[in-house]
Amino acid sequence: MENLLTVFRQVAVLFVLMGAGFAARRMKLLGDAAVEGCANLLMMLVTPCVIIDCFQRPFDQAMLGGLALAFLIASIGHIAAIAAVPFVVRHRNDDTRRTLLIAAVFSNAGFMGIPLEQSILGDEGVFYGVVYVVVFNLFMWSWGLKTMRNDGAGGSAGLRKIIVNPGTIGLALGLPLFLSSTSLPSAVALPVRHMANLNTPLAMIVVGYSLAGAKLGRVARMPSAYAAAFVRLVAYPVVLIAAMYPFRAHLDREMMLALAIAGAAPVAAMVSMFAVKFKRDVDVSVAVVSATTLVSVVTIPLVVAFAMAVL
Repeated sequence: MENLLTVFRQVAVLFVLMGAGFAARRMKLLGDAAVEGCANLLMMLVTPCVIIDCFQRPFDQAMLGGLALAFLIASIGHIAAIAAVPFVVRHRNDDTRRTLLIAAVFSNAGFMGIPLEQSILGDEGVFYGVVYVVVFNLFMWSWGLKTMRNDGAGGSAGLRKIIVNPGTIGLALGLPLFLSSTSLPSAVALPVRHMANLNTPLAMIVVGYSLAGAKLGRVARMPSAYAAAFVRLVAYPVVLIAAMYPFRAHLDREMMLALAIAGAAPVAAMVSMFAVKFKRDVDVSVAVVSATTLVSVVTIPLVVAFAMAVL
């Protein structure tokens, strides 16, 4: 019960911040263009700063091993989900089906996962959580791109996105600092830390703004949307926790909990961005992102408290 209350308090803080974004839209303090700019700022600048900042620590052999294991576990989790979701998420309309497929697989590990990892586990949790974000980007810009593209092919542009994206850029800059125990000069480290600190409030405002404009009626009558939401919020994180359970004596607990938090996050906001870019079912993408975000106020505390109890 104590674990549940601890996690619920942290989730509640995030939802209060979302409320600011919700109010900003209702009061017309922000517009779509401004929020799109904030989302781009988060992805392209804040996310790499979060990764670089969390790698500002002395080298530790055990943590390096945990980093490699986190990458392996997150990769296996994504591969298993990609293989399973076509049997669970079905819809007659191809655009809707493709949208729901990637919604079931990809969690909001950056915008919601990292703030929760920071709140519950501290910097060490973020250290492992950013690995999940890197894996997310690798699969989103490969399988996710192939699934959503009209021609079904990734192409050279897609390959570039797999290799060069905010997650891999942050890792490429931050990992050598960790491996060499190098500290950035304060004139650089402090701005990076300040930019990283924007992640939680700015991300929650963007999510709250989207919630205020969501049309949930359509997905409320769509069984396939319920299936995708169940996979994303319950089945995926519980299976991930169950898969780590037999090895808990040999794995770092902070690493396991960070992966559980990332896996329990609602549908990724990037699902909507892909739906817009590739002209799939935009309304369903926005609605399923918003609906799972709302429901996650209940599911995340339950799933994470369960992980804290058994891992």
